[in-house]
Amino acid sequence: MRDSSIIKTTALEYSYSKEFQALADINLHIQRGQIYGFLGPNGSGKTTTLRLLLGLLKVQQGNIEIFGQELHTNRSDILRKVGSLIESPSLYGHLSARENLEVYRPIYGASIARMDHVLQLVGLGQTGRKMFRQFSLGMKQRLALALALLPQPELLILDEPTNGLDPSGIIELRELIKKLNREEGMTILVSSHILSEVEKMVTHLGIIFKGSMQFQGSIQELFRLQEYSSRLLVHTSDNDAAIRALYHYHPERSGETLSITIKDFKQAAEISRTLFEQDLDIYLLQPKVHDLEQLFIDLTTTPTLTPSHE
Repeated sequence: MRDSSIIKTTALEYSYSKEFQALADINLHIQRGQIYGFLGPNGSGKTTTLRLLLGLLKVQQGNIEIFGQELHTNRSDILRKVGSLIESPSLYGHLSARENLEVYRPIYGASIARMDHVLQLVGLGQTGRKMFRQFSLGMKQRLALALALLPQPELLILDEPTNGLDPSGIIELRELIKKLNREEGMTILVSSHILSEVEKMVTHLGIIFKGSMQFQGSIQELFRLQEYSSRLLVHTSDNDAAIRALYHYHPERSGETLSITIKDFKQAAEISRTLFEQDLDIYLLQPKVHDLEQLFIDLTTTPTLTPSHE
C-alpha cells in the first residue's frame, strides 16, 4: 500500500541547551489532504517543530521525511513544494500588494497569472495602489499568506496565523484555509492557540505539551479516547440517599449537584433506573460534554501521557 504521508518525523528531539530540551520523541504523521492542527501552550515546542520541518533549525536527533524524502538530503527539492508563514515576511511598506508579490515572483518562477490568482484568492485583488503600510493587520496577514501561496505549494505550513486578528479576520482566514484545502488540494499544517477556531477548521490534530506529544489523530478519535472520563451531573430530591444508592459509582458532591464518572451512556441509563427504583425525583441528569478546549486543558495541565495515534 502506497504511503500517503506528507510529513513523517521519527523520534525527533531538539535541545537549546543542556538544561532545556525543547522536543522529545516527536513522531508526527500528516497525511495528504489533511488540515492538521498543531496545538500546545506557549513554549510547548510548536514553533521549534515547524522550524525543523522547514530546515530553519538543524536536526539534532531523529529524522524528518517530507513527500517521502529525507529532508536533510533533499531540502531544496522539498521546499519548492512547500509554502510557509512562520514569521512576518519582508514586505515593503511603500509598495502595493501586487508590487510586493512582483518582487518575489521571479524568485519562485511564478507566472503573472498565478500572482493575480493568489491576490484574488486572499481577497486583495482590488486594493489597487494602496500601499502595504496602509493595510490593516488582517490585510497584511493575507498578503503574507499570498506570498506563501505564490509557488503553488502542495504543503502549507502556518504558525499562529490568526495572531492579532479581530474576530472577522479570524473567520475570514479560517474559511480561506478550508477553501485552499478543498479547492486547491493543499495539505495544511497550522499551529494555533485559539481552540474554538481549530475545532471548526481542522480534520486532524496533534497536541504537544512541554516538548512531548500527548495526542495525535482525528478530533473524533480524541473525543472517543476521552470517553472514559465523561461525567454525569445528577441532582435529585434527596442527594444523600442518591449517594448511598450509587455508592459503587463513587459520586462526588458539588453543591447541590452530584458528579459521577461514566464510561458510556448505558451507565447513565443504569443510574437513572437506580434512582427511579429508590423513589427519588430526578431534577437533573445531564452528561458533561467535553469540548476541545476542555480536552486540551486536561492534556496540557495534568498530562495523561495518552499514546499518539498514527
